[in-house]
Amino acid sequence: GKRKSWSASVMYDSDDSEGSDILVRKVAAKRRCILDDDESSEERQPDKTCPTENVSASRKQKVLAKLKELFRQSAARRSCSSANCEDSNSEAPVEGEPLCQLPLTPSEGSETDSSSIEDFIVEEEEDDDDDDDVDNTEHVKSENQPHQKQPNPSNSELLAHYIPQLYRCDHYVHFKRIVKAFLINAIDDTFLGSLYDGTRQKKYAQDMLLSLHYLDNRFIQPRLENLICRSRWKDRYKERVDCYPDVHISLKNTEMMSCQACEMKRCCKFSVLLSGRLYNSKTLEVDDFMSDDKQVLKVGVVCANRTRVYHNLKHFKYKLYMDCSSLAHLDGVEDEPVKDTVERLFSHLEESGWIQKKYNDLEDYMEDADSFQEEK
Repeated sequence: GKRKSWSASVMYDSDDSEGSDILVRKVAAKRRCILDDDESSEERQPDKTCPTENVSASRKQKVLAKLKELFRQSAARRSCSSANCEDSNSEAPVEGEPLCQLPLTPSEGSETDSSSIEDFIVEEEEDDDDDDDVDNTEHVKSENQPHQKQPNPSNSELLAHYIPQLYRCDHYVHFKRIVKAFLINAIDDTFLGSLYDGTRQKKYAQDMLLSLHYLDNRFIQPRLENLICRSRWKDRYKERVDCYPDVHISLKNTEMMSCQACEMKRCCKFSVLLSGRLYNSKTLEVDDFMSDDKQVLKVGVVCANRTRVYHNLKHFKYKLYMDCSSLAHLDGVEDEPVKDTVERLFSHLEESGWIQKKYNDLEDYMEDADSFQEEK
């Protein structure tokens, strides 16, 4: 049944004499109810949460009268025992102003007061004890229920929480999914396109798509933006580096000239050779338009180093896919289901340490980008 409880109240002596408005210490007791002397028994409405219908009208009148008498006696004792009683009365608050509700200290009360108050506290009937026990049990169950519904954390989540330095395990899981997706696309070149256009909705496909987004948006793109915002590169140079997946940086004769990356006057001694075919950054499909086009640019030492770091990260995904594609084409096994071929190739790459090596390369590229100093 619904739990029935009697709430505790704060009582005032509403006598009109000065100094008689005395705040009474709040009584915090379980399943107790104290009636306010501000309201007459005729005006008091029954509380829905407190079963006052079980208390007779005469009992309420009797309790109310005893409480009034008790607090009048308490007020009289305090006013008489005060050494500066007249001063405090003259400084009584003006009628209508709220009293400063300071809690009473234990020394301000008396043992008689506390014992007398206990005599007038109406105890809840014992037959409600069973209801309390049932309600408490239901309350405990309701508090524990959300915890029971929560799924158990995986090992990777526990490692991430308690051993943050091993959080790279989650990153490595993403990386392995990407390798598997690239192996599938190497055999079926429509796979990546179907991931991005939403055609494939199975869990394994959605996990692969999540990992691809993770690689782009968490690993690579923030670091590329950081490298650019701290550089003086011109947009034209950045676009060239973005478009060509192959780069070769070589040392040449030093010349005092305008750097072709930042257009600042520098001692330029590095030649940057950009080449390769343009490709789609999501599906990784190549565009054969002007496939033999090349760009040669002479830059300073800082721009040359930044070009190397930026290019490694920018085109890492494409290079990884090209490596996976080469391995799949060199396999030579025919008349085998795509799933079996991918699982076999993936297991071989994982056991041989090839996947771990590629992941280590990615970590090195990210570390180079994080540690690259701002250009002076």
